[in-house]
Amino acid sequence: MNTARKNTPRILTAASAGLVALAVVGCEQQAATGSVERPSPVVASSFINADPPYPSCHASTIAETAQGHLASAWFGGTHERHPDVGIWFSRFLNGEWIEPVEVATGEQDDGERYPCWNPVLFQPPEGDLHLFYKVGPNPREWWGMVMRSADGGETWSEPERLPDGIVGPVKNRPEVLADGSWLSPSSSEHDGWRLHFERSRDGGQSWERIGPVDPGRNMDAIQPSILIHDDLTLQAVCRTRQGAIGSTWSFDAGETWTPVGAIELPNPNSGTDAVTLADGRHLIVYNHDATSIERSDKGVRYPLNLAISSNGLKWEMVCVVESLPNRAGYAYPSLIQASDGMVHITYTWNRDLIKHVVVDPSKL
Repeated sequence: MNTARKNTPRILTAASAGLVALAVVGCEQQAATGSVERPSPVVASSFINADPPYPSCHASTIAETAQGHLASAWFGGTHERHPDVGIWFSRFLNGEWIEPVEVATGEQDDGERYPCWNPVLFQPPEGDLHLFYKVGPNPREWWGMVMRSADGGETWSEPERLPDGIVGPVKNRPEVLADGSWLSPSSSEHDGWRLHFERSRDGGQSWERIGPVDPGRNMDAIQPSILIHDDLTLQAVCRTRQGAIGSTWSFDAGETWTPVGAIELPNPNSGTDAVTLADGRHLIVYNHDATSIERSDKGVRYPLNLAISSNGLKWEMVCVVESLPNRAGYAYPSLIQASDGMVHITYTWNRDLIKHVVVDPSKL
């Protein structure tokens, strides 16, 4: 039983029903004889930052706040790694995404400024909305930061640096486990690509590091997402350099993890996200392509797809969210299921915009 989802925030209705559909995307289900058209599970889609004040953005995250509205964050600036890159944030209020604001920068006490990276919004069942992010010249040298909001993102606390050795959730949100502890999926790149996890037993006041996870047969893996099979059985799926989505399992609620292997879905060296749905199925958003490993290093990642599984082992690709190539593709998706049952996805659209898509999982 997925006990971690008992205390989700109150039902979100306006956030799903009030979306303006700018370009509802069709989905296709693949059959053995070819592509068969199905009714689209996509309810609506829109751009969160339709007129951004910066030329480039990336790495979005989405959450449902305790106040019942959606919130999203991403990094934006001149380009990735530029010192002016900060964390931008928007809320979905009264049926629309309000104008984004910059809520964090990498400016230091001595005036030097570093780029910000990979924000992760996390709303625990009780307490403040958390915004985790990274600051530093590159992913090998960055450090973890956190801010908190008691009013769903209207105001924020001062940024705090996480303890040495704790990165925070590196791309995808933490999960609240059956015992109430928070488990953050994380990874490092300073000594090769390695997965690890970070656990807090006191609501984020202190952290312990678990891992690194055995890379198995030389699987270069980062940016995991946690799936909950039962109170003790967890699975993490992740990005790899080996052309397939990686997977590791824990049978003791995250204390230990199996060597990283591969599931049957392709991965062109690009970020993914996944969630265990309220009905027990597991849903992943990813780029369904293994042939673009080289081109993905240049920022071209497409198509963008959804796949579903009942056991984390056998996966079926059920939806093509984006299929048409563009200059920089569709990347770094973030995925949640809101308390009204709708699935919300945000992702980088052509490195210019952040797109939000709503999916009805009952139609998958």
